Amino acid sequence: MIAMFVFSAEKPDFDPNSVTPGWVGFAITFLIAAAVVLLVIDMIRRVRRTQYRGEIRERLETERTDAAAGAPAESADQTRPDAATGDNRRDV
Repeated sequence: MIAMFVFSAEKPDFDPNSVTPGWVGFAITFLIAAAVVLLVIDMIRRVRRTQYRGEIRERLETERTDAAAGAPAESADQTRPDAATGDNRRDV
């Protein structure tokens, strides 16, 4: 029964090669692209934050184990940023 309706349907009055989604399709595509960009930016921020927290946990754990083993703590001059250059790297 359904096949009878499908085969008896008339051909469309438009050219299938010239049909475009119009401004609604553009707006929806733009909104989806903007949402994806914002999600990627948020994901990058969260991944960096997680990595930094992990690095800090490792440093604290290293300091705790060094203190428990009786090793001298690092001097404050080695971890302070250099005032002249703004360099935050540790002296190695």
